Amino acid sequence: MATLRDGPATVMRDGLVSAMRARTRDLHTLAERSGIVREVLRGTASRHEYALLLRNLLPSYQALEAGLERHRRSPLLADLARPELYRAAAIEADLSVLAGPAWPGVLPLLAAGRDYADRAAAAGAGDGARLLAHAYTRFLGDLSGGRVMAVRLAASLGPLSGGLRFHAFPGIADVHAFKATYLAALDRTGTLVSEVTQVVDEAAVAFTCNIAVSNAVQAHTRTPEVVQAHTRTPAGGGVIDSASARP
Repeated sequence: MATLRDGPATVMRDGLVSAMRARTRDLHTLAERSGIVREVLRGTASRHEYALLLRNLLPSYQALEAGLERHRRSPLLADLARPELYRAAAIEADLSVLAGPAWPGVLPLLAAGRDYADRAAAAGAGDGARLLAHAYTRFLGDLSGGRVMAVRLAASLGPLSGGLRFHAFPGIADVHAFKATYLAALDRTGTLVSEVTQVVDEAAVAFTCNIAVSNAVQAHTRTPEVVQAHTRTPAGGGVIDSASARP
């Protein structure tokens, strides 16, 4: 298994994907156990909390997808600019369902969401090599863990009338085969990268940004003002807030 301590030669021998996986293994576990993502996976996130998470991930997807499209004719990124993976349009559609068409004025873009987007945009500078790390972190995560999130959300939030488009890939007939093809493309592209350790490091940065967004969303939704704004009264009486299902 390649690590950064082994140096670029070993990283390339074992493959870029193996190196990024090793570099981010602990961060991946932390991401699943942190912030609002943990609540989603436990089935205790509210509709508003999930919508706020999507709102703060949206700019990073927009930046990543714009970067890939800008470099789609380059040998480095041509095989990774796959519109069937792009999530920005699906997120916008979900937000309209979850928070209404006026969602841009209802759901705030937090500093962590802005920082994540800025980092993804910066990754597209120059030859765009660092976009490999963001594509690996976001798209492969969506094809894997994101599908688990969809099951949890469907169970905890009930029918959303199309509010789970983010987790649907209608343009991909066989998800497992597509993942294998995309991972192979990442490894092939990795052999063309001049500074491979920068790409591997960027994968860790992307995970760290994702964790920061998750924590920021959870912290924001637990402020007294937000809790009060999203308190609801069930048909049987009493008051239930967005955190009522948490232990």
